[in-house]
Amino acid sequence: MVDMVVLFVHGMGRSPMSGWPMLHHLRRGGLKATSFGYMTSMESFHSIQSRLVERIVAVAATGHYIVVGHSLGGVLLRAALNSLPATAIRPHHIFLLGSPVHPSRLAQRLKNNILYRALAGDCGQMLASPERMNEVGALNEATTSIVGIRGIAATRSLFGEEPNDGVVAVSEASAQWITDQCQVPVVHTLLPSSRCVAEIIREKLIVDEG
Repeated sequence: MVDMVVLFVHGMGRSPMSGWPMLHHLRRGGLKATSFGYMTSMESFHSIQSRLVERIVAVAATGHYIVVGHSLGGVLLRAALNSLPATAIRPHHIFLLGSPVHPSRLAQRLKNNILYRALAGDCGQMLASPERMNEVGALNEATTSIVGIRGIAATRSLFGEEPNDGVVAVSEASAQWITDQCQVPVVHTLLPSSRCVAEIIREKLIVDEG
């Protein structure tokens, strides 16, 4: 993991600080860490994606790197990586934390809610759209999906008995192109601050190096 950079992209309604505990743990393991921020109430999905492409190109120019995306951040990362210039270095590994690869049931339920529309903006509508989510596409790099299975009472009726983290169900974060999936007893919001998530990332990178 020498000279490896990790780029973290936070989830909707959060900030780069949401990943600080995880990034601190990864820094102690020898990685260099940086974050990318955005505001869904102020920017469209496409405008955020375009800025993220520029940021990834800049990080890639420094050498080997991995990317970590929480929730919407993972969707943005997939879209940005699938839009990278052909000359840009691809990431060594991709980690998706509670990040849907299929339309979000919660977003579909909330998409017409006035407050949700104001705060989530175009990104919120994107998460609810089967067509737009399908357009994001798969990834060819090694991709690890880390999903929580500690649901919450408020959304239990939405997921029933299906394993979920209170916001995203395991099935919504699953796809054939994903290399491997790890399930952790963590709620959605706390995934990027979880020590066990950081440990999974470190262990996967050690295996990659071996």
